[in-house]
Amino acid sequence: MTSIALTDRRPGVPASRQATRGRGMRALAHVALLVAGIAWMYPFLWTLGSSLKDNGEFFNRGLNPLPENFVWSNYAQAWQQASFGRYFLNTLLITAGTTVATLAVTAMAGYVLARTTFPGKKVCLVLISTTLFLPHGYTIIPTFDLVDRLGLLNSLWSIILVQAAGGIVFGTFLFMGYFMTIAPELEDAARIDGANFHQIFWRVMLPLSGPMIATVGLFTAISAWNSFFIPLVFTLARPDLRTLAVGMYSFIGENSTQWTLLCAGSVITLVPIIVLFLLLQRFFVNGLAGAVKQ
Repeated sequence: MTSIALTDRRPGVPASRQATRGRGMRALAHVALLVAGIAWMYPFLWTLGSSLKDNGEFFNRGLNPLPENFVWSNYAQAWQQASFGRYFLNTLLITAGTTVATLAVTAMAGYVLARTTFPGKKVCLVLISTTLFLPHGYTIIPTFDLVDRLGLLNSLWSIILVQAAGGIVFGTFLFMGYFMTIAPELEDAARIDGANFHQIFWRVMLPLSGPMIATVGLFTAISAWNSFFIPLVFTLARPDLRTLAVGMYSFIGENSTQWTLLCAGSVITLVPIIVLFLLLQRFFVNGLAGAVKQ
């Protein structure tokens, strides 16, 4: 260990001076990261503080996020005035349905792409991957027409179907990368025991993909919970089917905007997804590490 430490020293510079310089650089890096983190979190902190202000304080204190008097009634008023109870239930059902449908399809598709070969597989992957770069605005008209022909328009099922379809490609590639990191010997052992292709997936591979299930599920849940464009288009004729993101427009009037209630509604919308991320953070990191290992 002594020889290694000696070889790492810069010629003519004492070891104590190098150690002091190293500590100084780490301290500067920590300060820079702390400042960047505060700047990144400031919009949320400002929204949180503004949700507890009254209208006069909201305009008088400007960018100061700290309220002088905490007006907790803003949350109750926002919940009741914008029918957030109904919107929250709609958002919860859409998020749960979209997440389950996306996980079911992407897990099976990812396993097939990772463990099977067929003619034109590379071409198929290239064509599928190009759909990731298609904006929703270019496909919304044919999607709307298809949903209408299926008789699902103005229902929660239409939003679930469209949002699940939009996340299939990304989730499939994540599952494919994760399954490729699992040793094929596990499948060989299952085949020796008499398991077929489907049994290997459901009984061996899927239980091992817990981190990736959490990762794709979290990505899908965040996207579905915060989605605005799709729920807006498919609930134009049914205001009672709006989600929280669309319901936020209840605070924006033709001549005025209820800013404090808008901030309170934003916090109500963000808290559930933040809690979900904190609960699944460990699985999320493990899943991403496994997916990119290849």
